[in-house]
Amino acid sequence: MTDERRFEELLSEFKRVGVDLDSFPAGIGVHRDDALRILRSLPDGAGPGAFLSRVRQEQRATEQRATEQRATEQRATARAEGNDALSA
Repeated sequence: MTDERRFEELLSEFKRVGVDLDSFPAGIGVHRDDALRILRSLPDGAGPGAFLSRVRQEQRATEQRATEQRATEQRATARAEGNDALSA
């Protein structure tokens, strides 16, 4: 799908959900594909509040997964360092 077509589809979904882009905050950090997926999951006329709520849910879930991944990596590093110290 071309960038132009994706953009048109995104605009169409915003309109269907009831998000007026002229009055929407410009600083929302969401990737185009994520925004499109979220919009498609919402019913017609859900409004900007529903969209923003879902964006926040997605961001919290992403942050939680990243935190869990870092903790897993830290535990693995600690175990590896501990194993190296024991084998020395």
